Amino acid sequence: MVDAKRFRVLLEEERDRKVALLKALLGDITSVNVARQDANVDDEHDPEGSTIAFELSQASALMEQSRVGLEQIEAALLRIANGSYGLCAVCGKPIAEGRLEARPWTPYCIEHASGQS
Repeated sequence: MVDAKRFRVLLEEERDRKVALLKALLGDITSVNVARQDANVDDEHDPEGSTIAFELSQASALMEQSRVGLEQIEAALLRIANGSYGLCAVCGKPIAEGRLEARPWTPYCIEHASGQS
């Protein structure tokens, strides 16, 4: 049987990191957008325009990844609460503890992990 208390701590720590990262990324995006508005940048003709667009694109992608990760963590915490944590969502068999240590939010055993998010 999986030590749900230990994994709850790991998941809560990871959730705190994701929330802090999301706040930081939102701050970065906001500050770049404010600077961009004040600078009257023309992305097509300003050499800095492509850099700003790239930075915004990267920050937005990181935000989306962090949001998805946060959703996965919250779902894992719900599985702990309802007693289904550590069981594969497809076959119902126990997920190897080593896999849970590497990806404590995973709802899938190794066999059913391919093709899943």
